[in-house]
Amino acid sequence: QVQLVESGGGLVQPGGSLRLSCAASGSMYSIGAMGWYRQVPGKQRDLVAGITSGGSTNYADSVKGRFTISRDNAKNTVYLQMNSLKPDDTAVYYCNALIRRELLSREYDYWGQGTQVTVSS
Repeated sequence: QVQLVESGGGLVQPGGSLRLSCAASGSMYSIGAMGWYRQVPGKQRDLVAGITSGGSTNYADSVKGRFTISRDNAKNTVYLQMNSLKPDDTAVYYCNALIRRELLSREYDYWGQGTQVTVSS
């Protein structure tokens, strides 16, 4: 069974930094694109940043220049470095990955359990 386990959330003051990690574990053949999403109560889950297996990245306009997504393929882990945090960044952050469990199978969407990030003084 494949699992995505996130860590690194918490409370931080405006202007501060946090680093989120998400490790995939279980029986897998390959991991494709990975990404981070965030959601606040009553709103939809939105893409924050994504990274392909080859390392190409994309970001939501609201986080460009402040957040950096990266991955360590040897560790099946994706990271989100968040700098210059603002109160508007407060949300539950979810890790996402497209995972192929066997050579001839399709890719499936997997999600982490979510980690709370609160930016407040």
